[in-house]
Amino acid sequence: MALYVIGDTHFSEGCNKPMDIFGGAWTGYRDKLVESLSVLQPEDVLVLAGDFSWGMSLKEALADFKLISSFPGKKVFLKGNHDYWWNTMSKMNKFLAENEFDTIKIIHNNAYSVEGFSVAGSRGWFYDDKADKKIIAREVGRLETSLKAAESTGLPILVFLHYPPVYNQEVCHEIFDVIKAHNIKTVYHGHIHGSGFNNAVSEFEGIKFKLISADCIDFTPFLIV
Repeated sequence: MALYVIGDTHFSEGCNKPMDIFGGAWTGYRDKLVESLSVLQPEDVLVLAGDFSWGMSLKEALADFKLISSFPGKKVFLKGNHDYWWNTMSKMNKFLAENEFDTIKIIHNNAYSVEGFSVAGSRGWFYDDKADKKIIAREVGRLETSLKAAESTGLPILVFLHYPPVYNQEVCHEIFDVIKAHNIKTVYHGHIHGSGFNNAVSEFEGIKFKLISADCIDFTPFLIV
């Protein structure tokens, strides 16, 4: 069994919004992802840390779900800021069941146990001194709920976010304080692209951060264990 993570795949099988328009590393990104995901084995687990699909609805994202489901192994999804298809847990689970996507799980106020680990997380939030405090409070609540569910299993916890709670000299203290309070040592996150890599923080107050945006890791899932 291997546990991988990748963020920001930005698939667009069901809509015309390919990332190739940005050029550079994104040129031919879909083929790069398909080739790298082909290494997955049935016993493996892949965490997709947000911005999975450009689909504006579950219906429009259907082709992207079919694509990711065509690869072996289990997949665990978290929300990104561009996952406009995201919906209530009941609607997403109904969508997965109706389309027989039985290898896909959604983290949304919960956690999942996979091969000796408990996977927890949420979208999180980026530092912004003008950010809506209600949005931050909601994200803090979701992260707290997920971490408590993970802790109840007694298993080692792996935490994934979409937004980095620490970036450059900026800190979203509300999110970071939750991570620190639960004694989390490593956080995997996406969201940052291109020249922004240079400002990504690898460690802050004893907590390690790993940037796993697809273009940062050469469109190849990062092996955790």
